[in-house]
Amino acid sequence: MNAASHVAPVITASNDSLTRDFPLKPFAIRHMLAGHPLLTLQRIAKLASDLPRDLIEYNSGAANISQDPDKVASVDLNPVEIVNRIETAGAWMVLKRIEKSPEYRVLLEDTLLSVARARGFNSLAEAGFSQIEGFLFVSSPNSTTPFHMDAEDNFFVHIHGEKTFAIFDNRDGSIADNAQVEYSTTKHRNLPYNDNFKPRGVEYHLVDGDGCYVPYQWPHWVKTAGSYSISMAITWKTAEVRRLNDLHVFNSMLRGLGLPQSTPGQNPGWDAVKLAVFRTGRGIVEPLRKSETMRRVLRRIALGKNANYYLKT
Repeated sequence: MNAASHVAPVITASNDSLTRDFPLKPFAIRHMLAGHPLLTLQRIAKLASDLPRDLIEYNSGAANISQDPDKVASVDLNPVEIVNRIETAGAWMVLKRIEKSPEYRVLLEDTLLSVARARGFNSLAEAGFSQIEGFLFVSSPNSTTPFHMDAEDNFFVHIHGEKTFAIFDNRDGSIADNAQVEYSTTKHRNLPYNDNFKPRGVEYHLVDGDGCYVPYQWPHWVKTAGSYSISMAITWKTAEVRRLNDLHVFNSMLRGLGLPQSTPGQNPGWDAVKLAVFRTGRGIVEPLRKSETMRRVLRRIALGKNANYYLKT
């Protein structure tokens, strides 16, 4: 691991949380990443200049919790300007797939390894942490991340500022049904929010060094307070999550061709056939994803004409 890290990247939580709740329910965590040299505005600005443009998404932070994704206001700044002017930019930004930078990959893996060891495992693979990815969030004061779901498990670590993170239990499908889960996985993550959902939620009030665990496809919204905010999502996908996501994507593609599909799990035999076909096809096109232009084309083919909504022309 990275013996040269300036701050040891360690996540801690109660033993009950790590043994009883993980990975099925959210819980609070603490971490030692606040102040890490890779997580300062200056270093994040460099990362924003280095990342391919299709791995950066940003817009106005003046959004509603229940936000129509087609009506999100934009910000007329480039990614580096957003970071450098975050206190006054009125913006929300996410830098995606930061593990593509070797330094950030080590940071993510070291952090998850601390969780694996706390749970009694000796390695990331033994603990089931695969397809590890990182997402860095930089937000202006009083910004909102609308109600949405993510297609991976996530340790969310808060680095700077103050933030409210509200997570909602959708295990019975009463907040988002099967069709909405598929849509959020393949089209756009936002969901409609209703105040009636509040009893199903838990709010975490985060300051530097705080965080929370967000299970796969648990809806949530986020709000910053009166200071700019830096946070990071450390995500991974288990074999089961990869299976479900692949089925959602392939089902969505088939629906686009006018072919109705059953929800994953309703027909296991047919699910297995679809997975084999989809993964074979993906293996053929995967080398094309090295090109940003081809990534845009492939996203449009797989996810529809609005798949590149976050890229300015």
